Parts: sequence; C-alpha cells; structure tokens
Amino acid sequence: MDAAVDAGLAQIIIARFSFEPPGAGLVVDGFVVNMEKVFEDFVCGALGDRLRGYGGSTAGGHPPTINTAPERAFRACRRPRPRREMGGTAVCRWLAYSGSPVPLAELLLKPTHSLIDQSLHSRLGATTTNGDGFGIGWYGTGDTPGVFHGIEPAWNDRNLKDLARHLVSPLFFAHIRASTGGAIQQTNCHPFRHGRWLWMHNGLIRGFSSVRRDLAFAVDPSLYAEIEGSTDSELFFYLALTFGLADDPPAAVERAVGLIEETGRRHGVQHPIQMTVATTNGVSTWAFRYSSERSSRSLFYSTAVETLRTQYPSNPVLHELSDETRIVVSEPLGDLAGAWNEVPESSYGVIQEGQDELRSFRPRVA
Repeated sequence: MDAAVDAGLAQIIIARFSFEPPGAGLVVDGFVVNMEKVFEDFVCGALGDRLRGYGGSTAGGHPPTINTAPERAFRACRRPRPRREMGGTAVCRWLAYSGSPVPLAELLLKPTHSLIDQSLHSRLGATTTNGDGFGIGWYGTGDTPGVFHGIEPAWNDRNLKDLARHLVSPLFFAHIRASTGGAIQQTNCHPFRHGRWLWMHNGLIRGFSSVRRDLAFAVDPSLYAEIEGSTDSELFFYLALTFGLADDPPAAVERAVGLIEETGRRHGVQHPIQMTVATTNGVSTWAFRYSSERSSRSLFYSTAVETLRTQYPSNPVLHELSDETRIVVSEPLGDLAGAWNEVPESSYGVIQEGQDELRSFRPRVA
C-alpha cells in the first residue's frame, strides 16, 4: 500500500459519512464550531504520520484539503472517554467558571468529584494525587482579581475551604498543583496574575532547564521583573503577555507556543510542550488544549445550561443559573449524563457574552 492508496481510502471514508456544514458553523452544546476547519485539522493529525511513513507528501506535509466534514468523526474526537493520561509526568487539575455569581464552594467542595476531591482522587490524570499546592483567583469589587495561594494540599487546607464558602463571584479560576520539578512555594502556584489577567496551565515545557534562558530573553524587558516564581507555566504566561495577550489572546498564545516549540526543537527536544491553558481578563475566558505530540491533557466544557434544563427540568440548580453560565474543567465534576463534552485536540474555546465559540489551534512562529 502506498501514500496515494492511503489518501484515496481516506477520501472514500470521508465521502461515506460527509455532510456540508452551514456557513456560519455548527452549534455544538452552545459553541459555534467551524466544522470544516476542525475536521481538516483532525484528518491532518490522524493521517499525517501515516502518509509520511509511506514517503508520501503534500503541501505542508498534510493530506489534500478536504471540503466536507463528517459529524460522526468530530463527535468521536470530542466525546468524553474514561482514560488516564500517560507520559510519566505529573499533571495538575484546574477549573474555570463564568456565569451567574455563585459561592466558590459550589464547585470546589460540593460536587461528587469536586476539585478538592480531585486533589486526592484524580481519575484522568497521570497521578492520582495533586498535593503540591493550590490557588484560586476571582473577580469581585476591585479593579484587579483577588488571588489566594497555598502550599498545603488542597484537601488539607482549612482556609481554602472557609474562603470557598464565603467568596461569591461570577468568574473565577481554581488550580491544584502536581509539580513537574519546580519548588513548592506560593509564587509557583497558579493562577498567575498580571493586571486584570489570570492564567493557569496544566502540563509542562519539556527540557525547561535547557530552553529556559532562551525563552526568558524573549520576554519583554518591561515585564520580566514581574516574574516572581521559577515555573515554566509563569514564563509561558509572560511570553503570551509579550506577544499581545491583552489585544489578541489566541494569536498571543499561538506565537508563544510557536516560540516554545521552535526553541525546544533547536535544543533537541522532540515534543516541547504539553498544555491545557485557561486565561481571562475578567470579561471573556479562553481555554486551550494542545500538545506537540497531539496527545493532550484532558479538558472538558459544560453543556449549555438551556439544554440541560430541558433534559433535567426538575433540577433546581439549573434554574438558578443564567444561560451565559459555562464551566471548563480538567475532569468532569460529576456523572450527570450529557453535562460534559471533551474539548477537541488542538483547539480552543472562547467563553464570552452571547455565543461561545470553539476553534482550532495552530502554533505559529513569530
């Protein structure tokens, strides 16, 4: 079998299950999805290595452009699957909430598989426990978000539990840490803050000790002095700020990841980055899922509230939340059928007033 035959089989499969998406994109669980773009990336990722293995090549190393997108393939790639992340490195867990003001405890403490429970009993992470510190960031009455960090395991911190029961916010981040090698100290705990921006990361920059100097020199000198800790995640944040996070978050993250991959490969790192990232300016939230090896950490978003109300009309919690409410998590907080959807590989979501969006993510070199 050669590359041409393989590509031909792919076309037959695509034609068998294809449909033409509407021009404005497909609405999936409240997100507007550019189906053609997502599926093209999906096919490129799935077949690229196979085609190269046969010695075949196309423009940019991708199979021929395909103008139709099978819904079945897309739904298969975004359906939640009970699997444990592999790779032998520690992972963190995080949660981002935007919507009706709620006490933080409603998500950090009360759900069956709350973030506090995940700090001891992670189901999808490479490690079961995430006990190397924690952090929360929330928007309230001030000009900038509040943050609270601790180096105790989240399950064992009384102050965190007490704050969570008394803090009410329409937008907040929470993160539990499993260190990939950085010191366990408050300045290394997520979320990180700069002005009105919050940032948190699950994953790592591989070969960080080798690439750290080169990446640090790429940070804008006016920002560099504000780096407080020693983690790859915080340096990643400041690279994104340098590349214009405040003006165009997706483009800034794409450029930061492009630089990290280019620098890593120059230093002989095969898969330079593994990431799920959330960032917000207090109004909109962006959540990214990507890795150089195309096998990223788990990430899920909640189904649109209006859809869940229809499915569960007797659930009182759903009637207390606005239609704008959305949650993004490393792991689902419970087992309510239909409540959670896996974020597709190499993509990002935008949670904003009105229609949320789901788009493909491609790093770019500055």
